[in-house]
Amino acid sequence: MSMPLSMEPQQPLGSAPAPNGSQQGEGWGPEPPWICPVPGLGNLSFPQEANLSDPAHQPCNPTGGLPPGAQDPTAIIIAIIITALYSVVCVLGLFGNVLVMYVIIRYTKMKTATNIYIFNLAFADALATSTLPFQSVNYLMGTWPFGKIICKIVISIDYYNMFTSIFTLTTMSVDRYIAVCHPVKALDFRTPRNAKIVNVCNWILSSAIGLPVMFMATTKHEKGSTDCTLVFPHPSWYWDNLLKICVFIFAFIMPVLIITVCYGMMILRLKSVRMLSGSKEKDRNLRRITKMVLVVVAVFIVCWTPIHIYVIIKALINVPPSRFETITWHICIALGYTNSCLNPVLYAFLDKNFKLCFREFCIPTSSTAEQQNSIRVRHNTRDHHSTANTVDRTNHQV
Repeated sequence: MSMPLSMEPQQPLGSAPAPNGSQQGEGWGPEPPWICPVPGLGNLSFPQEANLSDPAHQPCNPTGGLPPGAQDPTAIIIAIIITALYSVVCVLGLFGNVLVMYVIIRYTKMKTATNIYIFNLAFADALATSTLPFQSVNYLMGTWPFGKIICKIVISIDYYNMFTSIFTLTTMSVDRYIAVCHPVKALDFRTPRNAKIVNVCNWILSSAIGLPVMFMATTKHEKGSTDCTLVFPHPSWYWDNLLKICVFIFAFIMPVLIITVCYGMMILRLKSVRMLSGSKEKDRNLRRITKMVLVVVAVFIVCWTPIHIYVIIKALINVPPSRFETITWHICIALGYTNSCLNPVLYAFLDKNFKLCFREFCIPTSSTAEQQNSIRVRHNTRDHHSTANTVDRTNHQV
């Protein structure tokens, strides 16, 4: 999951519009507006035409002593580290999430209600990580070279990913609650077909933010560079901060509260009842999958709490810009994107079915036992038809 980088706060809530009356949103890109962009690895220097004596450019020179054309080693190091980190996250995130989607589509035993939600989460994360190359180029060049259409697509993907991911995780938590606390009702409600319908509803609900953002996203040419940004209605400071507060409430606070209530009730249920169903094996699967979903949700909250707190604080109070604040912003953003590539790793360690399918994909002929498991998963032959059906029914219910 990723953070829409256009959400970097401009000014605190309740403050007056900028003196120039601009209705411009924050320039899209990982750097806050007070940091001079690094023009590129081939030309790691500040633009010669920058007028550092102009108050508008002063925030770009926190050291106060760099003449035009001079190199800022710290800015260069930050740019290289961010680009390297984004590259690693992009490769791992795309490969891992695409592999998760492939496994769920390829193997019949993986088509369970829980895994349908996981597919949706992997799809959203894959889309988010696919935007990282554009962001890296934008950061290194200090300009947006991809045009208005790509700008609209990239920003809207970030917002869609944010809302779809948290909505899907909330849905998975409610799904787990029904499976654990209401197992009889779960037999009819928790089906792959219903899970697909819920996924579609989550995307439609996310469009309440995604589509307006797509329409507001545009490119702006100013002082020799191009920004991919959001243009808000007048007064821009009001709508900008209103968007941030709505995101904080509906994409973080409310979902986390729902998730907390669901898992609180599940923990009480699991502690009070020794056997949830008539089968010990089914109970083990139920507890295992519940644990996996809990870990995925917990990692999501850990990765996303810093950026939400950062944005809401910047929206409510005036925090003076500084190098420390810049580094904090980049760390928060990096945590959000890292979450998008962590989920496949969690599935591999916490779910034996994912682990088996991943292993078969990577080493299809490693041993005779794995070949037999592969045949059973792939072909569902008559010799194993009864066993496979039993496993499928159990999976659909847990």
